[in-house]
Amino acid sequence: MSRSSEFRSSPASRGSSRSKTAGVAAEPHRAAASKTRGGRPAPKTGNPSSGAPQIDPRELLDRVKRDAVHFINLQFTDVLGTLKGVTITAAGLPEALERGAWFDGSSIEGFARIHESDMVLRPDPDTYRLLPWGPAERRQARLICDVHTPAGDPFPGDPRHVLKRGIAEAASLGYTYNTGPELEFFLFKKGNAQSDGLPLRPVPHDVGGYFDFSPQDLASIVRADILRIIQKLGMEGETAHHEVAIGQHEIDIRYADALTAADNVMTLRQAIKAVAAEHDLYATFMPKPLFGINGSGMHVHQSFFDRKSRNAFYAAEGVYNLSPIALHFIAGQLAHACALTAVVAPTVNSYKRLTPGYEAPVYVCWAHVNRSSLIRVPRCSPGREQAARVELRCPDPSANPYLAFAAMLAAGLDGVRRELAAPEPVEEDVYHFDPPQLEEHGITSLPGTLEEALTALARDAVVRGALGEHVYETFARAKQAEWDEYRIQVTDWELQRYLETL
Repeated sequence: MSRSSEFRSSPASRGSSRSKTAGVAAEPHRAAASKTRGGRPAPKTGNPSSGAPQIDPRELLDRVKRDAVHFINLQFTDVLGTLKGVTITAAGLPEALERGAWFDGSSIEGFARIHESDMVLRPDPDTYRLLPWGPAERRQARLICDVHTPAGDPFPGDPRHVLKRGIAEAASLGYTYNTGPELEFFLFKKGNAQSDGLPLRPVPHDVGGYFDFSPQDLASIVRADILRIIQKLGMEGETAHHEVAIGQHEIDIRYADALTAADNVMTLRQAIKAVAAEHDLYATFMPKPLFGINGSGMHVHQSFFDRKSRNAFYAAEGVYNLSPIALHFIAGQLAHACALTAVVAPTVNSYKRLTPGYEAPVYVCWAHVNRSSLIRVPRCSPGREQAARVELRCPDPSANPYLAFAAMLAAGLDGVRRELAAPEPVEEDVYHFDPPQLEEHGITSLPGTLEEALTALARDAVVRGALGEHVYETFARAKQAEWDEYRIQVTDWELQRYLETL
């Protein structure tokens, strides 16, 4: 939860990371593809869902040859947000670019039934990255893929396609949807498994606190290595620091269009785990791995840019410098907050984080400086009007970023279309409100469990529609099974509370 957001570069200066160059994965062809304003890349204002690559496949093949790449990881994501991949040789890349790469989708969550299992991976040339690990004789690169049916159509169960569909809808209204995710995570020591068969228990590897720093601290070294690796992967890290809880950290990556940002989240999670393993640690994006301390969130900063690369959320005379479009967007996300939570906080464990007292949102309201609110409006300093944005605080890093951003966008767009009025902002600490005060302000609560969130999702046509019926049915079925499995467990808490007293 970065508290330095006032000092972050504006979305206009961030643009899309697809037009950035950094480290060994620098891609000058992307820099040429984006128009610039004041010497800085501006966000793409075209339709990112068109499927038209900004890099010619022949140029990509030349790049692979120059990089002496031996293997290509064709990556995609299942409905639950798990990164999947198929590895091909560099010699097989021309055919994959021309015809796609076939794979069996029957064993992938939410993809296909056994009698219709054939699926095709279509690599996105703009996502080429040289992987900065492994020996030179096995040098690998990755390409993120869209999943198609054998008939050549986008597969409705592909989370990346779900987000592209939402982005196209926003583009039809003249907007580019930008997101800036802030990933929190824990680093734990390895080798603490119990010999008596008890499950692995998390043990933080440090005792630091919020923004604590020591040049000899292993955590500082790990964070520096993460920043170095993600730069080589073509991302620009904005901040990296120790978070509130022991063993907890945060990495913020540069703002980008939503599709690029979702791709970056998947890559960042992979990079963080890889760097942690190099230091004999393990990284987890579990929202609440330890009782009694703060959990890990994935706060997401959001804005719309219009076709002239102007921030559509900014208005000099608006409340907190927000335009009517921004206020409608806030109202839409508040109206759909309960259903939205099922997608952006999608695990049983997510709701152990969304409790009062640990700086996570519980109540459906918005504010400027109040960090107990669901949506916060970061400060917009004079001269930095392009930085106007709103921050949704309930997502956590266990979410599938493609589905999360698609659902968030749909909720906001519903508010814009219907011109919903945002309620009055609440700047008091809502955690201290009693029920009459909450009722007076018209403040409701987020779901308290995954089951409650799934019930809200089932009733919300807008968020369900954003997912599409294929993804919704798969997601709801898997998450209901997760809840049912959790519900019948006999936990350590129950044994300690009841075993000897009843």
